Amino acid sequence: MYLSFSSYFCNRIRNHSHKWVQMKTKSENIMEQKKNKKLFHRHFETPGRPLYWILFAYLVVGWFYPAIGLVALICMIGPVLTSIWRGRFWCGHVCPRGSMYDRLLSRYSPHKPIPQFVRSSGFRLFMVLFIFTMFGIQLSFAKSWSDVGRVFWTIILTTTIVGIILSFIYAPRTWCSFCPMGTISRWVAPKKLPLPKAFTNIHVSSACQMKCKSCARVCPMQLTPYDSRGEAVGYLYPDCIKCGKCTMISRSEER
Repeated sequence: MYLSFSSYFCNRIRNHSHKWVQMKTKSENIMEQKKNKKLFHRHFETPGRPLYWILFAYLVVGWFYPAIGLVALICMIGPVLTSIWRGRFWCGHVCPRGSMYDRLLSRYSPHKPIPQFVRSSGFRLFMVLFIFTMFGIQLSFAKSWSDVGRVFWTIILTTTIVGIILSFIYAPRTWCSFCPMGTISRWVAPKKLPLPKAFTNIHVSSACQMKCKSCARVCPMQLTPYDSRGEAVGYLYPDCIKCGKCTMISRSEER
């Protein structure tokens, strides 16, 4: 009787141990699959000089001297004007906040897919109207240039915080996917021939087989440059920020 009870008890323990090991293995496999799934997009070093220090200096100095906030007009008007003949070149090469996303936050971001709804025309139009409405309301209470500067400074600070949070939830350039000035730049960017002489374009070789999709992996805007492979006109998608990372990764893998 004693031996029978002992055998039964040992078998129960063995079965439970086996089930526990199976559950643990299954859980580890699921975690590994999730980890691999979110690693499609990744960080890629950005060439050139860092410009994010301009943003930091602006926020610090603007706290003490509100009139400095008016400098933000440069980064509001600049991208729209240059986009007329160069596309969203400003966003990928001149924008200090964009530099912060690519050079700093990209190293620590999970690089998850950017939600599609924030790219939709309806949401982007809403953001343009919302931001400019907030500008208008706050400016209506301004009584001096310092007050006007404080309005610009506050908007830049708020949107920067939102952009940083989104960088750690999704991807570094999530904010850029629906940034009001980026949206307006998209509207005025060249989308068909004939293109302006100064237009900066991305060309994908006809030899591309779309198998590696490395160009899409390193694209900060999570676009698909390989869609234009072999086309003489190049990649004309209006949200392309002309950073050139897709061509850089292609050249590095050919070596």
